Amino acid sequence: MRLRRSSSGFTLVELLVSVVIVGLLASVAVPMAELVTQRNKERDLREALREVRGALDAYKRAVDEGRIASDRLASGYPPSLQILVDGAVDAKSPTKDSRLYFLRRIPRDPFADPGADAAASWGQRSYGSPPDMPAQGDDVFDVYSQSQQTGLNGIRYQQW
Repeated sequence: MRLRRSSSGFTLVELLVSVVIVGLLASVAVPMAELVTQRNKERDLREALREVRGALDAYKRAVDEGRIASDRLASGYPPSLQILVDGAVDAKSPTKDSRLYFLRRIPRDPFADPGADAAASWGQRSYGSPPDMPAQGDDVFDVYSQSQQTGLNGIRYQQW
């Protein structure tokens, strides 16, 4: 009578090889997932900057066209980001309560603290401040990310 060996299982070597292969795949997948997450945040940042800057320019254009009443000595940019959402009185409208709206909501900086208010998540530059040293003032000429991180293109998010 011959003894038969049971072949219904994996050997220790086969299990170790499987674990090593899964470990190698995971070590490649985790950095790729982090890269995808950063790319998505950068895309969201780019879109948010484009949206807010477009609204700031539209507000300035409305002031230049006389649709929004403004002091002649003022820059013509909004005093805050919130006015882009709340709207400004349309000076050329026949009805006195007609308003011009520039944003539905203020987008959030994707690299900012998630608990911060959307308007406070952005750094704000006034018209009177130099581009290399942005500072807040009487108006909002531009917005920028307050993140200290560097993008995948090698440029800091503050300079986007």
